[in-house]
Amino acid sequence: MFEPMTDLVPSFFATLNQGPLTLTLFLHTFIVLPMFWIYKQEKKRLEEEAED
Repeated sequence: MFEPMTDLVPSFFATLNQGPLTLTLFLHTFIVLPMFWIYKQEKKRLEEEAED
């Protein structure tokens, strides 16, 4: 999944660009999965407001 860094200035985005799966895994871990968590949290809050 990782290859030796050949960039002159190794950066965070260069690391993400190392392989086809790295960017996908990063995006799903830090963007898509929290969206599900926020959705469930907000849905629960709206249901509690509807009961009052």
